[in-house]
Amino acid sequence: MEKEAAGLAKEGERIAKALARAGVCSRRDAEKLIEAGRVSVNDTKLGTPAFKVMPGDVLRVDGKLVAAPEPTRLWRHHKPPGLVTTNRDPKDRPTVFDRLPENLPRVVSVGRLDLNSEGLLLLTNDGELARRLELPANAWKRRYRARAFGRIAQAELDVLKDGRTVDGVHYGPIEAVLERQQGANAWIELTLVEGKNREVRRVLESLGLTVNRLIRTAYGPFELGDLKPAQVEEIPPRTLRSLFGPAKRRRDHAGG
Repeated sequence: MEKEAAGLAKEGERIAKALARAGVCSRRDAEKLIEAGRVSVNDTKLGTPAFKVMPGDVLRVDGKLVAAPEPTRLWRHHKPPGLVTTNRDPKDRPTVFDRLPENLPRVVSVGRLDLNSEGLLLLTNDGELARRLELPANAWKRRYRARAFGRIAQAELDVLKDGRTVDGVHYGPIEAVLERQQGANAWIELTLVEGKNREVRRVLESLGLTVNRLIRTAYGPFELGDLKPAQVEEIPPRTLRSLFGPAKRRRDHAGG
């Protein structure tokens, strides 16, 4: 911790990273805030995300002070279908964040689930941790259960092990196991690493299936388990420490 603080004092920290670590938003969204002129340091409005924050600097977003970040926390959430995973939706649809418990601090999601998907969604007060958990380089597996209209054999699903290109987009290897054929629908368990936008739906559509229910059951070492729809449960700090080491969210340049 002392070494990290010394390095920060000498070199500073990129403003977008500082905002992400404070749980304001993701690093990508922080860059958008900066470009929109909504971020200031020491009462000077920023125009570029290349700015580095130094110890003692005071950060504000929309005129509101950005407080020093609290210790990193992580929650499991059972996202119900019918909610979008975004803070603001241009179509004014209900969002995941509209329905979270009021006692939860400001959080960002680790990745997303689309409107009609359900299941495990990780939430954290540390935007930098969210970014870290989303990186494909971490090779954290995502596991899903899909109910899809149509009939298929295991041999047909096995082709996904070599990856698949759909409409010019290449998807990496997917392990797909046919659980059962139930009438006109097949239940399939899928395990993948990349988690590209609508990946499960698109690869199964390319095999002639139409997904009508999609549930994420695991993200890396974290599982949905018996979490009920809309329920939120914090992951114990000791579990975070065992996975990521001691919390490193102290930022000496935060004002307030």
